[in-house]
Amino acid sequence: MKAFTIKSGIVGSLFFLTMGTSCNVEPTFYSQVVPETFYSSQEAVWERFNRPFTHWRWWIAQDRARWELQELGTDEFCVPTRGSDWYDGAVYQKFHHHEYTEDMTSIANGWTNFSMGIALSWDALEDLQKIDFESLGFEPGTKESMLSQMNTLVASFYLDGLDFFGGVPLYTTTQSEALPRSTDVETFNFIDSLLTESLPELPVKTELGAMETNTVHQAVAAALKAKLYFNAEAYIGKPMYEEAAQICQDIIDGKYGNYALATDWTDIFGFRNETCPEIIWTLPSENAKLETDGCYWKPSMPYNYKGFLGGLKDSDADNGSCLIPSRDPKGNLYHFNLSNNYEGYDDKDVRKQQYVYEEGGKYRGMFVVGKLVNPDHPDWVCVGARDYIGQPLVIRDQIACFTKVGKEYASVDELPSTIATGEEDSGVRLMKRSPRPNADEYKEMYNPDIPVIRLSEIYYTLAECKMRAGDKQGAADLINAVRKRNFADGVDPDPVTAANLDKYRMLKEWKLEFLGEGRRRTDLVRWGAYVTEDWWDHKATNNQYLNRFPIHYSIIGANNLLEQNPGYGGK
Repeated sequence: MKAFTIKSGIVGSLFFLTMGTSCNVEPTFYSQVVPETFYSSQEAVWERFNRPFTHWRWWIAQDRARWELQELGTDEFCVPTRGSDWYDGAVYQKFHHHEYTEDMTSIANGWTNFSMGIALSWDALEDLQKIDFESLGFEPGTKESMLSQMNTLVASFYLDGLDFFGGVPLYTTTQSEALPRSTDVETFNFIDSLLTESLPELPVKTELGAMETNTVHQAVAAALKAKLYFNAEAYIGKPMYEEAAQICQDIIDGKYGNYALATDWTDIFGFRNETCPEIIWTLPSENAKLETDGCYWKPSMPYNYKGFLGGLKDSDADNGSCLIPSRDPKGNLYHFNLSNNYEGYDDKDVRKQQYVYEEGGKYRGMFVVGKLVNPDHPDWVCVGARDYIGQPLVIRDQIACFTKVGKEYASVDELPSTIATGEEDSGVRLMKRSPRPNADEYKEMYNPDIPVIRLSEIYYTLAECKMRAGDKQGAADLINAVRKRNFADGVDPDPVTAANLDKYRMLKEWKLEFLGEGRRRTDLVRWGAYVTEDWWDHKATNNQYLNRFPIHYSIIGANNLLEQNPGYGGK
């Protein structure tokens, strides 16, 4: 499991040079590159430290496997087949109907990418341990902080592995032989021990609204620990809501750093959100660091959406994923236990508007919906590219082939609405973070960072813990403290109360606040709703083994010590 590192890259280059000039197959090493000699400056050490974080950024924001595992197959998102587009061997239909198989690429990438993050992190840690930080002039405690941040990063990767697959092999070094899977409990305890050991050595954020980078502060480790305990019942069959609640209360009370709720939702996702006081862990996304906004909106937005943005230097979007629809083809609302998506938001909620970029890094609305003629610039239009060529596209909160009415179907009443019957206007799109219209030079300098952990998650976690403990009023107060920012003058027309808070209202509140942020599957599994509830054309399987994904056959082929998850065949 040794990762490809700068050391192995250099050695490999020397190997091929010698192979090209001599028949001698033994490599000739002209210098020895080891941590003690290569890392001769603070800059080189920081570069080594940051390498695993580049993979983490890719895992969170650029490779879509993690997002797909968390959002597709839930009541939030789907990728409908749009005519001849997006069938892709029915893989997205399989996700939607929980027909998981051992040959699905996203599932393979889910395993490969969390484990590669662990390998890269251990590889960096092993190098950092050998460096003489004092001789390079580092401040006292820097080494301990770096090593603890690396351990916390490892814990976050392992937590993803546990969440998706259950117990996984527990590597602690890149020098290990292949290992079998550890049990769920062993994996849980290992993650817990990494976080417990690392937390005291991590830096503390003392200034409210100070610039966030990808630094792992104490609050990050505490929040990961709370998440581990919060989902312990699903992971290891042991409820630990009381333990999770205590950590959340400590975070809110400032024990692990200085944080506060944002007063405007766009401050969390907007263009200068690296100073948002609510964000606990963020993925940097400025042009000078790493470009990530394309992954967020391109797979979802209509093909010619750049026209709505006044032109965009980046290529057109891919018109793929969308929200699970709120309405049937006739316009009637669906009524399931789990709430609707777009129509689940109150009409007075400031987020329930068509997304429009304004100027100076400001924007309004969270949804791409309705007629795509920019209201502030009527000449900025998104026209159809498939079913509605040349016409201003109208995005519907419905999924059906309306262009077939009068051709294949006599009326709208006959239209089917399924994952297999979409067209280019089907489904509302989510736009929490804004892309960069050419019209505003501000956007050429800044992109929104990606919030990974934010304080509102801690509020909602504590709220659910209180609810489960019988304190529904305390839970309602915490949720309402977040909700009020989304209504004019803080007047909420539908606040959470002790009387209306139940399992389904709690799941609705998680959806409303964290829609599209890559956590929905975990929330549904924790509540026992992932395989037991219906939504739109998805029917509950009631097969508990589907709460975990299979291990791809190629992964088991590479390590025959691995056992497949129950329900998915053999080794």
